[in-house]
Amino acid sequence: MTTRTQALIPITIAAVIIGVIGLLSIPSESKLETVEFPRGTILIDDIPLEVQIADTEPRRVRGLMFQDPLPNDQGMIFVFDSPGMYSLWMLNMQFSLDMMWFDENGNLVHLEKNVPPCKAVLEIATCQSIVPNAESLYVIEVTSGFIERHQINSDSKLTVISI
Repeated sequence: MTTRTQALIPITIAAVIIGVIGLLSIPSESKLETVEFPRGTILIDDIPLEVQIADTEPRRVRGLMFQDPLPNDQGMIFVFDSPGMYSLWMLNMQFSLDMMWFDENGNLVHLEKNVPPCKAVLEIATCQSIVPNAESLYVIEVTSGFIERHQINSDSKLTVISI
């Protein structure tokens, strides 16, 4: 009869291997612990946010990994070249996020509240992608609680001031 420990050993080894492969697949410029992002300003409804701009593939892959929680008036905007189904995940995140997907007209098309980080080896192996239900051009990430605090809903609009 297999003991619990005997069953967990192969699972743990598999999780470590998957985690290592995942980390190796991240472009090298995304792995640096200090990455400088350009900054800009957006409005969600009438709420101003200073945002870090992730407008290249390496910046989008790196995202908010390894960063400390953001102040309530800051976030990150992922800017894509054309509308599409853009999924995100929480690999190497240090805090929970609220995520909002906006189309090319600034209309909110999808949101996710309080998405937990994937930090531990076993979490990395099972870290799921967050997939929107509509195409978007922009994705905004903010510290968890923003959506509730500001009553963001399907009528919310994104206005780009400077990015």
